[in-house]
Amino acid sequence: MFRFENPIFLYLLLVIPVLVAIRYWFDKKRARRIKKFGDPQLVNDMMEGVSKYRHKVKFWLLTAALALLIVMLARPQLGSHISREKRQGIEAIICMDISNSMLGTDVVPSRLAKSKLLVENMVDQFINDKVGLIVFAGDAFVQLPITSDYVSAKMFMHSISPSLIASQGTDIAAAINLAMLSFTPDEKAGKAIILITDGEDHEGKALEMAQAAKEKGIRVFILGVGTAKGSTIPTADGHYLTDNAGETVITRLNEKMCQEIAEAGSGTYIHVDNTSAAQERLDDEITKMQKGESETIIYSEYDEQFQAVGIIVLLLLIIEALLLERKNPLLANVRLFNRNKKADINS
Repeated sequence: MFRFENPIFLYLLLVIPVLVAIRYWFDKKRARRIKKFGDPQLVNDMMEGVSKYRHKVKFWLLTAALALLIVMLARPQLGSHISREKRQGIEAIICMDISNSMLGTDVVPSRLAKSKLLVENMVDQFINDKVGLIVFAGDAFVQLPITSDYVSAKMFMHSISPSLIASQGTDIAAAINLAMLSFTPDEKAGKAIILITDGEDHEGKALEMAQAAKEKGIRVFILGVGTAKGSTIPTADGHYLTDNAGETVITRLNEKMCQEIAEAGSGTYIHVDNTSAAQERLDDEITKMQKGESETIIYSEYDEQFQAVGIIVLLLLIIEALLLERKNPLLANVRLFNRNKKADINS
């Protein structure tokens, strides 16, 4: 496995295009000055000893050397020893409601945005756990299979929006059913379905699915996002969602239904509002769950690879130092000799 020990230094590579742009500007400025002095071709003929391309080659050699020096600072490493490590953790499948009603603003900045933030904070607390992500509305699909790659989980979280699913509604049963099929076969690990929804437009059969999950040893936690007072649903054009009669739609949290599903799934119902109370309570419930043992492959030893890069840098600098901007006079004499020889033959 390849990695950089200090990847922060790679940001210094941004200076390379800046140097190229400056060099391009100077070349253009030099060309304009030569053009003012006289005909460019005539000026080049007058400066026969000056190479037209060598100064450019020297610049690119130095630029390449600088780029490789930055790579050396980042310390490239190659994994040399693989080991298997046993870790204890839980498996959590997060089912996130992305129906249009989740755009309601009774929870700041919106129900969906608050849900994303809550999940990101929860994932930040994970150490040896595994997490998966399912999105649902009128249908459900796996956004991220269960994994211990928390960086990918947070990355996929940012891309979630109601536009991912055309079929509107809140089919909680489909989400729970898909979540049950998404866990690993590991029987020791505690398993949890964390379902985040406002519970509106419920399609039915959610209680049956929650009970089925309970029978398999999977706990179903429900995070209800929104308020009983409700909220309008903003649209992309700056207006609010309306029904077929032209009336503005008000979306409200169906708290009773959420509580019933959590009870059927031997889990806990947590109300998500504008405070951090839901986050703290969810973290407490997750901490109480059974920790199962899983085996993870890791690279325990890494070999430094900067030596090879350093050799290439040294070679580039040597070539740059030996390459003169002026043409080699010996080669010029050879060309002049060949030119005179051709002239004698023609005469």
